[in-house]
Amino acid sequence: MRTSADLLRSCLAYSAWASARLITAASQLTAEELTRDFGTADRNVIGTLAHIFGADRIWLGRVHGEGPGQMPGAEYHDLARLRSEWPALHQGWADWAAQLTDDQCMHELTYQDLTGRTWTNPLFGIVLHVVNHGTHHRGQVAGFLRSMGHVPPKLDLIAYYRGVA
Repeated sequence: MRTSADLLRSCLAYSAWASARLITAASQLTAEELTRDFGTADRNVIGTLAHIFGADRIWLGRVHGEGPGQMPGAEYHDLARLRSEWPALHQGWADWAAQLTDDQCMHELTYQDLTGRTWTNPLFGIVLHVVNHGTHHRGQVAGFLRSMGHVPPKLDLIAYYRGVA
């Protein structure tokens, strides 16, 4: 499947925008709300946000040719730390994507997953996976917010394209 570097840059910018909006919304929660267990794999709001951050960081390392990486530990179950470090991570993705050409989108990357298995995927598929993964888990957090009586921010792609603030 052919895709353009501009499309991938747009998708990454959307992901950064949506994650920033969700961090802002999570900043309004109490400590109890941030850690309320919803019985999902990452348990709660802060755990799910840390999971998204960790995956974003691991995949950026992979596209830079770094090792398999690891998910962040408990030190990242801290909203202030995520709010502080996530923008630089998103900038890292933007800087990487700024150099990306349409032809490079099709280049295959071989990497190891967290269990040490080796995989090969085209760069466009990796970028779209990163964005889709974040979208899936941001949707979980939006559901957690709603179940606690909060109105989650608009996170839809069309809201991003419409410039909804």
